[in-house]
Amino acid sequence: MENTELSKKVMLSGIQPSGDLHLGNYLGAVKNWATLAEEFDCYYFMADLHSITVRQNPAELRRRSLAQLAQYIACGLDPEKNTLFIQSHVHEHAELGWILNCYTMFGELSRMTQFKDKCAKNADNINGGLFTYPSLMAADILLYQADYVPVGEDQKQHCELTRDIAVRFNNIYGETFKVPEPYIPKVGARIMGLMNPTSKMSKSDPQGCVFLLDSPEEIARKFKRAVTDSDTESCVRYAPAEKPGVANLMSIYSSVTGKSFEEIEKEFQGKGYGAFKPAVGEAVIEALRPVREEAQRIMADKAYLQQVYTQGAQKASAVARRTLRKVYKRVGFVEKPF
Repeated sequence: MENTELSKKVMLSGIQPSGDLHLGNYLGAVKNWATLAEEFDCYYFMADLHSITVRQNPAELRRRSLAQLAQYIACGLDPEKNTLFIQSHVHEHAELGWILNCYTMFGELSRMTQFKDKCAKNADNINGGLFTYPSLMAADILLYQADYVPVGEDQKQHCELTRDIAVRFNNIYGETFKVPEPYIPKVGARIMGLMNPTSKMSKSDPQGCVFLLDSPEEIARKFKRAVTDSDTESCVRYAPAEKPGVANLMSIYSSVTGKSFEEIEKEFQGKGYGAFKPAVGEAVIEALRPVREEAQRIMADKAYLQQVYTQGAQKASAVARRTLRKVYKRVGFVEKPF
């Protein structure tokens, strides 16, 4: 068993607990993570350190961190097979984040597109954390000597920067960090917003975003109001360039039912959008029902949640500590006496 674990490649990912997980997170990533534990040694964390670059309500942040952990488990991430933890419980993240700040160039951080986007959205709170959080993200990854990091299009730039930082540090001090590779899942739908099908589904647009904990009534309402297309041809046809709204709904329906686009077109031939949108909503309700019910059950069991995040943090910290000790020695810090 030990040799099997040692031979596994390491996979790591984190999502900020800035809101409940949504259908895009689930279909695009989290749903597919459950099967990765057979092939990889997987670490998944609630990125609460990253979330405070934007002002948070403390009680809400705590609630969402625990709710997100419960949702991870409900989506199939078995705590016995995956290391699940809360980022702030493993202090090595912040410590290595500071060190990597000193090996990240100002110009590199200035070019980060997400920094520019976040500045535009938070003009009254452009803090240092917004600027340097890619260094903390690099620390998140490099602490665990991750081989792979699941990334979407919007995170590729950060993965490249992490690689650059790792190579730079290794060139100065010798082999210290494993240089990670982006992991592009073979499966996983790109889910767009229901009210704006040209942008990814986002927590920032709650009316166009289906959350995993939404009630069946709320999900049905959102799909009935979903934007289709302003064409005169009210037929269900997969044509993303011409009909992005319908194409998005078809992608969602395909992801939760397993039906091909051709099968969906045949199923709704001659029925129009009035029949299609409620059908997509109903399919999503049934797909998310077991996830929502299990997440609610887990959230009510506070002792179990505490056990999961405590054990996860202990395991993560043991791994992170080995890397940090090596880094401290490399940069010339006096060895800690305890």
